[in-house]
Amino acid sequence: MNCTKCRLHRYRTNPVPGEGPLDTDVMVVGEAPGRNEDLQGRPFVGAAGQLLNKLLLDAGLRREEVYITNIVKCRPPGNRDPKDDEISACLPYLLRQIELIKPKLIIALGRHAARVLLEQAGHKWHSMSKQHGHVYDGVISGVRLRIVVTYHPAAALYRPQIREALEKDFAEVIRREVERIRRPSSGEKRGSSQARQTSLLDFFKK
Repeated sequence: MNCTKCRLHRYRTNPVPGEGPLDTDVMVVGEAPGRNEDLQGRPFVGAAGQLLNKLLLDAGLRREEVYITNIVKCRPPGNRDPKDDEISACLPYLLRQIELIKPKLIIALGRHAARVLLEQAGHKWHSMSKQHGHVYDGVISGVRLRIVVTYHPAAALYRPQIREALEKDFAEVIRREVERIRRPSSGEKRGSSQARQTSLLDFFKK
């Protein structure tokens, strides 16, 4: 990934496009890479990543079963919030990921991920305190899916009240959505995972 579409490329050590199976039904979308992610080129590998792994287990998922990415693919300096123009520059990558993976469920972590994804699906964003744990139907990049918004694990590390709400969202709401999409379907077929991987790699080279 050699993107230079916004200022963030000047600060990165490694881009962090995302990782996980491309034939999954579940995507996790965070906000931006942090220091550890920038060093390793992988999403959610620090303390917030360890918490995310536990939360996924609470929802009946293993990390290896989901595709994990962020709204922006390069670390903002000082771990600041991504700016609107940076999000806009990076958004085509996320939309292409959704188009290729065709998830049935997206878990949006943090207010930036929640706002962007809800707006793309035709919903209004108000606040995390009002909307966390809610499920929204929508279509993004031609893919019909559901979105659950909740707090970012990094925000929960030292704030017990947020952690309690986050754990409840995963253990109850997200787990229920995971069980719903695992019910037997009518034989829906997906394209070749290898072909999707090639398409995604080609797109990131632009």
